[in-house]
Amino acid sequence: MRIDKYLKVARILKRREIGKQLALNERLFINERLAKPSSEVKVGDLIRIVFGHREISLRVKEVRDSASKEQAFGMYEVIEEKKEEL
Repeated sequence: MRIDKYLKVARILKRREIGKQLALNERLFINERLAKPSSEVKVGDLIRIVFGHREISLRVKEVRDSASKEQAFGMYEVIEEKKEEL
């Protein structure tokens, strides 16, 4: 599944377009490699997202085409969350 779609289905981001913009602005990584919006995500992959002064790392536990709110939270596990102090 495409990374931009995965982030939306897993409810990490509200819209697919946000995932696309993060990738185009070099703020989205899969297994420590820069991701494109069309980069494929597989179970076990490590995703790192940089939001301004915040960074989150998560591991993909499940990939599905659609998910309820409860199912979405089971699709990944948060490995690390950093917040840069200003």
